[in-house]
Amino acid sequence: MSNPFRIIALSVVLIFPLLVHSACECGYVIDNELYTDLMVTNFLHSATIPAEWKVQDYTVPQTESRGPYGKVALPENIVTNPLTRSGARDSDAGLQMIVRGGIPRDGLIPMAELATVRDDFLYGSFRAGMKHTGIPGTCSTIFWYRNNTQEIDLEFLSHQYGDTSHPVNLVLQSPKSVEAGFDAAATGSFIVQELPFAPHLGFHEYRFDWTQESVSFWADGAFLATIDQAVPIHSGSIIFSHWSNGNEVWSGGPPARDAVTTISYFKAYFNSSDPALHDAFTRRCKIARKPNAICTVH
Repeated sequence: MSNPFRIIALSVVLIFPLLVHSACECGYVIDNELYTDLMVTNFLHSATIPAEWKVQDYTVPQTESRGPYGKVALPENIVTNPLTRSGARDSDAGLQMIVRGGIPRDGLIPMAELATVRDDFLYGSFRAGMKHTGIPGTCSTIFWYRNNTQEIDLEFLSHQYGDTSHPVNLVLQSPKSVEAGFDAAATGSFIVQELPFAPHLGFHEYRFDWTQESVSFWADGAFLATIDQAVPIHSGSIIFSHWSNGNEVWSGGPPARDAVTTISYFKAYFNSSDPALHDAFTRRCKIARKPNAICTVH
């Protein structure tokens, strides 16, 4: 199916010069796709949880966790550590997401999860600056989510890291993966991709571009892979999660001590499923008179 925004974008590109520094009233072009909206969160300098995000608070018992332990998302496991003039506290600056270490007495591994308030993301380019934990036994991830059969994941399993191997798991969950016990490996929508750096030794940008035809994945601006099967077609939300359930073939764990993954920023160029926002974009773009009303983004 063709993307009407793509057709509009290509037409406008021929007419207007695209400059990075502009009001961008008519949207953002990325690889010939036009996105109407922008969301940016600077976790690096945030002393509180930004209003566009909500901290998750829930429990998954062991009987439903698909692992030997259950898990519990707790607000206290998300810690802001802003960078100030005097620096940050004695750890990485940004939003820290913690999985607590040790064997849990109640059988529930304490974890952290943060989701967008809005759930109208329908195609777009989604990017985050993250430093993942190097302590074995957790899964840290950024993902788009509608339900268990429509999900786009970048998952980092800390027990997979070695001296020369630093993979990321790229996954599109689908009805087929649910039928296979949430195992997407045999569905054609699962790729284990080596990274050219160690995710736990520094901050890097992770990105996925979701169009009607495919989902492509990137790291520090370098292309990783594309999946063109089980591509979602409905809107959803963005979630950061850091968790463990002790499943030896996935998260492993629990970690021996507290494990921290830190987020420095989130940025999304996207289209919304909200008709009111579509109308607002049309009005905004119609009255724009600047030749740089559309911005190119790389």
